[in-house]
Amino acid sequence: MRSFRDLSHRTRRWPGVLALALALPLAGCATESGRPDATPPTSGGPSRASGSTASAAPDAHAQLRVDGRTRQYLLHRPADSTAGGPRPLVIAFHGRGADAAEMREKSRLERAAGERGMLVAYPEGLDNGWGAGTQATAQRPDPDLDVRFTEALIQHLVRTEGADPEQVYVAGFSNGGSMALRFAAERPGLLAGAASVSGQLPAGDAAVEPTGPVPVMVVYGADDPVRPLEGWPSPPPNPEEPILPSLSARDSAEAFADAGGAGEPVTEDEKGYDRTVWHLKDAKGPKSAKGAKGAKDAPASGGGAATVQLLVVEDAGHTWPGSSVAPPKGFGPISQALNATDTILDFFTAPVAE
Repeated sequence: MRSFRDLSHRTRRWPGVLALALALPLAGCATESGRPDATPPTSGGPSRASGSTASAAPDAHAQLRVDGRTRQYLLHRPADSTAGGPRPLVIAFHGRGADAAEMREKSRLERAAGERGMLVAYPEGLDNGWGAGTQATAQRPDPDLDVRFTEALIQHLVRTEGADPEQVYVAGFSNGGSMALRFAAERPGLLAGAASVSGQLPAGDAAVEPTGPVPVMVVYGADDPVRPLEGWPSPPPNPEEPILPSLSARDSAEAFADAGGAGEPVTEDEKGYDRTVWHLKDAKGPKSAKGAKGAKDAPASGGGAATVQLLVVEDAGHTWPGSSVAPPKGFGPISQALNATDTILDFFTAPVAE
């Protein structure tokens, strides 16, 4: 099976040749030693450059210095992380006002991903948020800072944790979902898939436009009271940090479908939600996780990983479907008709035949 990235008409992989990029300093995040600076995990021994984690704890708080800033992240290693071979990697972005621990508790991605043999990293946003849009603001004068951080984090985990560069995925909730969509839009060649829950593509002066084909899933509550399903072209002003205007959930998904040369979509009514699927032109999805436990033998009914999908969940608000964590007041209900965590990971790992 081939990575979806092989199908891109443009070379948007690691800057330069991957092997060279892993050996040379990363521009903008080198320390005095000329290498990205990763502080050893606080709950286990340091990772080894070979990718072996035999002496490392399953869960760790870690740091990475990028662009002169020390950035934090939580890392979950699967229980059998000492087994041979590279590991699929999921980067999971929290929502605005939250943090990595809250994202972990809300999604429980590390439990489901661990069963599939996947690494999960929960990065911390600056001031509890992400630069999901392209417009500079007083709070985020460098709108590309988090894109570079994410790229550096992936590269670091490929080198130190044995993450498979052919099986890198991003996911997120709310502002973090928009961040996942932005990274997928601007770095499609680095990803095998992306997913957003309650997050849309920024619009207006902060607009983000997909630049190449990548499988994407957008999960959205039909009754979202915080950021409506139909988008927010003119959000109210926020004195602390501007709220970005956004496309609708459907237009966000359709933008990725267009970038992937997809044809007309098909919508199916499923129990508790509607699934709209665009099949990416002449595409084969990312390879399934090597030896991943729980990986599906066939794509879900809505299509395989080489698709763009929009799931609109009934009786759901600005929440993570299937979560057991109560949302803040005013965020609306959590639907139990869909488990967003399993659905997203099934989407990521669904094998596609040659």
